[in-house]
Amino acid sequence: MAGWLTLMVVIAVAGREAARELSVFQIMLLRSTLGMAMLWPLVRAAGGLAAVRTERLPQHVLRNTVHYGAQYGWFVTLTLIPLAQVVSIEFTMPIWSAVLAVAFLGERMSGRKWFAVLLGLVGVAVIVRPRAGELDVGQLIALASALGFAVSVVLVKSLTRTDAAVAISFWMLVVQSAIGLVPALLVWQWPSTTAWAWVVLVAFCGTYSHYCFARAMQHADATVVVPMDFLRVPLTALVGWLAYSERLDLFTALGVGLILAGNLLNLLRWPAGAWPVRPKA
Repeated sequence: MAGWLTLMVVIAVAGREAARELSVFQIMLLRSTLGMAMLWPLVRAAGGLAAVRTERLPQHVLRNTVHYGAQYGWFVTLTLIPLAQVVSIEFTMPIWSAVLAVAFLGERMSGRKWFAVLLGLVGVAVIVRPRAGELDVGQLIALASALGFAVSVVLVKSLTRTDAAVAISFWMLVVQSAIGLVPALLVWQWPSTTAWAWVVLVAFCGTYSHYCFARAMQHADATVVVPMDFLRVPLTALVGWLAYSERLDLFTALGVGLILAGNLLNLLRWPAGAWPVRPKA
């Protein structure tokens, strides 16, 4: 998860810079095609193409179709609203992920885990401070992307039960390259040297962040992994302040504190019976 967090913060900056010159469709196609070359060393180390064989291709296609749409919306919002808002609104996602994981994967949510998620979401709300009538297009797209990412997270967790992380990453790149080929060609323009540099960085971060995330899902429940991702909010807010002079105020600091508290609560080991556990249905 530390690898995921670092790479996702970097990709937010690289994606915004690349989108100054290139269409989001083109960025996403280059991200996937370059990513396949970058992933190959891991595929080869795992045993070559035999390591990425799967009996669940329809689930991979479904997961990556949903993820492609959510990711497109995410890249678009990078150009419309501040980085901290993009990531903060994205973090309505964990509540959907937790509910879906309980409903479809049979995972259990203790009172402590629910409280950790709640603290994180309150922290996000404090940072964004939404007001009635001020939800703009960028924020609406971010909310839709969050729901798409939640569905993707649950599908990834399901896939980790049978497929290795390298296989999940491989099929992500293959399926999303196929989905994005025609839209990207329709708006294609040759990138400048600077744009190429940003796109290569997007591809590297996008490829290995998802490998890290899939590995994390193999080691822990989605209800543990997803709340850890709350740390991306304060980290992205800090980068937005350093790189783009985006506002970082006392409300942001308070929100960061709540998010960190939620993560700490979720990661600490508690004596059995200290928090109520909701029984499986």
